[in-house]
Amino acid sequence: MSKGEETKEKILQQAAELFNQQGYAGSSISDIMRVTGLQKGGIYNHFKSKDDLALQAFDFAIAQLRQHYLAAIHSKRHAIERLQAIIGVFRSYVDNPPIKGGCPLLNTAIESDDAHPALRQRAQQAMNSWRKLFYRIIQKGIEKGEIRSTVDADEVTTILIATLEGAMMMSKLYGDSIHLERAINHLTHYIESQLRI
Repeated sequence: MSKGEETKEKILQQAAELFNQQGYAGSSISDIMRVTGLQKGGIYNHFKSKDDLALQAFDFAIAQLRQHYLAAIHSKRHAIERLQAIIGVFRSYVDNPPIKGGCPLLNTAIESDDAHPALRQRAQQAMNSWRKLFYRIIQKGIEKGEIRSTVDADEVTTILIATLEGAMMMSKLYGDSIHLERAINHLTHYIESQLRI
């Protein structure tokens, strides 16, 4: 990796954490300069604008999350084990988030709802990718006889994601991981009692 590529990755990492904690609108170029230790010209040498940096920083954050999920399911072959592994990754997010500030997908989806259409579109793309991951695991589990044939993969995907994201939001809001723990315990039971054959 060249020095320029290293600098760009450093900016992305630090900007991703800044935006995830303060929000895109709440982060000024001065804030970005402070966390990166670079002058404005050093930042704009790598990014066309703050919007360009925000989009690339979001992509960087989502790539970090994706690596965690894929690593967790890599050695798992059974659909139920794969779903449980993804849920287990969420458990670690409260104490050891890959990007400081909580789930970047949730944070970005809320902030960009009406204020930043390009960022909102990126959040939708990231959610679509996450939904496809869950859906494929469930659908393959049905096809292989590991998950009940009566299960609606799309419905279960919505339940899993909405429960995890909602619990993450509550744990972050209250500064108490009990909400995420309760949701994970519920989903673990749900998967075992409603999905497993």
